Formats: sequence, structure tokens, C-alpha cells
Amino acid sequence: MRAGTRRWWTAGDGWAAADDAGRVLVVDSWLVDEGRVRGFDRHAGRFGASCARFSGPSTGEFLRAVAEVLPARGRWFPRVELVGTGAGLRLRMWLRPAPVRTATVRLWTPAGPDRRRFADVKGPDLDHLAALRADAVAAGADEALLLSPEGHVLEGATTSVVWWRGDTLCGPPSGPGLLPGVTRALLGELAGAAGHLVVDERATPGDLTGVPVWTLNALHGVRPVVAGLGRCRGAEVAVAGRWQARLEALGVGLREVAR
Repeated sequence: MRAGTRRWWTAGDGWAAADDAGRVLVVDSWLVDEGRVRGFDRHAGRFGASCARFSGPSTGEFLRAVAEVLPARGRWFPRVELVGTGAGLRLRMWLRPAPVRTATVRLWTPAGPDRRRFADVKGPDLDHLAALRADAVAAGADEALLLSPEGHVLEGATTSVVWWRGDTLCGPPSGPGLLPGVTRALLGELAGAAGHLVVDERATPGDLTGVPVWTLNALHGVRPVVAGLGRCRGAEVAVAGRWQARLEALGVGLREVAR
């Protein structure tokens, strides 16, 4: 399968050629690096639960089929989708090369509150979030930071946001205003296993002055924030790199997740 390929999936019939037609309702993506992926079961669970909210088809067989056809060489960032079409709700895969990973991130905060309609579902607000991220790039940053109506840090347009208070890993409380981040969950497990407290905290940008802040997602993993929120300098950036290595060690082979 070549880069850029799209395929419809139908239970019982398998794959069929697809284009980009239809209204995308739910998406999920994960990094495949030389045939290895991390958190696939969590991505599958999140995608399946979100599709169920739209009364979409069952996703288990589809996701196993996706894992079976993904390339075992190279870096890829496939996207799975629930799409509204004239024939009803359908499942589609889009095979995309992975963009280059960046090691740090600069944040930009747009004016006004978070305007997402379905903050806890990845898909319905993609166009809005892409526009925010484009505005961030135009402002000289890499990512847009979303705040609650009360001014608390929620997440980035494409990332979860966490911070360290000493040896305690903190992040916004889960709930309907937050996408359940797969990489955040994996990092929390790693931190807990290493003896760190992992807690929820509501914090404004001002509360995080001088605090090491990271963004997290499947593509880039751990990225320390070097502008726009908190403070990560020198040794703190190196610490983030060590946690990134731990995260990468969680990768397992595609054939294993396809079982």
C-alpha cells in the first residue's frame, strides 16, 4: 500500500478503494516506526467508543485489518476515520507518512474561550483546531493552547498538556472538556511505576510560571514547552528526552497488535 492511499472497510467484504468524500465524524492516529506502535489498544478503545457515540459500526475487526496492512518499514502516521456518506456511516483508513518529529514546542494562546463542540471526541472539531494551529504558526509558535471559560489550561489543539511540580506529574482533570489522551495515559503509568505521584490539577497559565510544562501526543511523544507557558530550560529539556526514550520503549510489533 502506497503513501496517501485511502481504503473503505466493510465487514465481510474487506477493503475497497476510497477517496476523500464524506463528512469525517471521528478520527484517530498513531505513530508506526519501523513496524512498531505504542498504545494501539488505547487508540483502538478511544476510536471505538467515539464511533459508538455516533451509532457507527463496530470497529474491532476493522482495526485489526488496519494493523495487518500497515507497512513494516519506515515511519507512518495512519488515520482511521468514521465518515458520514450518502450510504450511511462507513469506516476508512488513510495511510500517511509521519511528519518529522520535533523535540520542543512553543505555545500560543488564542483570544477567547475554547469553542469546540465535542472536546472529548477526536474528529468533529478538526477544521477548527487546524485553523487555530495555523494561527499559532503564523504567530511564530508551533501549537495553540486551549483554556477553559475560567481560564484554566485544558490542552493543545493537537496535544495533551502536563507539568511537573517537583517529583509530581500534574495535568488537567479528565472530563467532557478534555480529549482522553493516549500518550498522557501511557506517561502517567510510566511515572507511577517509577514512584512519582500523578495528580489532577486545575491551573491557569499564571499558576505555571516557572514550572516545567510538556505537551504530549502520539506523533511527537514528549515535548518540553520552551515558550508560551511555564519554563523548560537546559537540564529540564534533557529530562524530557529521557522520558521520551522510556515512552518509545513501549512500542510493540504490528503483527502482535493485529492478533
